[in-house]
Amino acid sequence: MQEIDRTLPALEGWRVELIGVPTGGDVHVHLRLESVMEGVLVTGELDVPVAGSCARCLEPFEDTLHLDVQELYAYEGSTTEATSEEDEVRRIDGDFLDLAPLVRDTVVLNLPLAPVCTDDCAGLCVDCGQRLDDLPADHHHEIVDARWAGLAEKFGTPAASAPSSSPGTPGESPTTEEN
Repeated sequence: MQEIDRTLPALEGWRVELIGVPTGGDVHVHLRLESVMEGVLVTGELDVPVAGSCARCLEPFEDTLHLDVQELYAYEGSTTEATSEEDEVRRIDGDFLDLAPLVRDTVVLNLPLAPVCTDDCAGLCVDCGQRLDDLPADHHHEIVDARWAGLAEKFGTPAASAPSSSPGTPGESPTTEEN
């Protein structure tokens, strides 16, 4: 058994659309390599810095991913190698294990497709585009019904107080129609 505890620079391209590992960022790798019947079993943990944009509010943020990894590198001629497709199992290349693809694949496959800056991020206001977490709790926009806008302008009444249903006879209460 051999243990590896190193900090390595992240390579270029470890990202998805909104989030990724900064090129050259410090990736802490703590791995244990154990010889088993079929090959070398690699287990351990990765601590990876990530930077990106929140999918809800588009604000930039940074975080650290803590990932567990477990992978078997098969010996040449082993049963695992013989019964697996070429891309299903990693192979030992002579006396060497190429751990870079294992680390890259683990990191990229665990990056969130819709990252958020905080779990309770409210996103952006659909009307003005400002970040809802930065706006007061009573933030709202007056929605003017185009059918009543002319009357509201002429009589100086707020458009929001104009009836929202079709006009009826005086004194008739408006009814709600369902689809």
